[in-house]
Amino acid sequence: MKKPALIAFASAAALGLAACGSSDDASEDAMADNVEMPAEDAMADAEAPVADADAMSETADAAGASEATAAEAADAAEATVADIEAAAEAATTNAESGN
Repeated sequence: MKKPALIAFASAAALGLAACGSSDDASEDAMADNVEMPAEDAMADAEAPVADADAMSETADAAGASEATAAEAADAAEATVADIEAAAEAATTNAESGN
């Protein structure tokens, strides 16, 4: 029962959508209403990018700074882990001794 109802609904929907469209001449080309000019024409007057040596050195400096920051963060994390392990060891020792 579900298949015939589904097929009937799909057929009715397809016919309804086909009936909604209108065109006086089927040979008309579809044109976008919001396109002002092709991209090639829009970029025709654009200048080529210029290499900036200072920008490249700033990028390299920033990369070196982030590597140093990452190394400092790793060292801090290792120190924190060592502190936690020492505290856990001390707690275990105190629990075993009955304090």
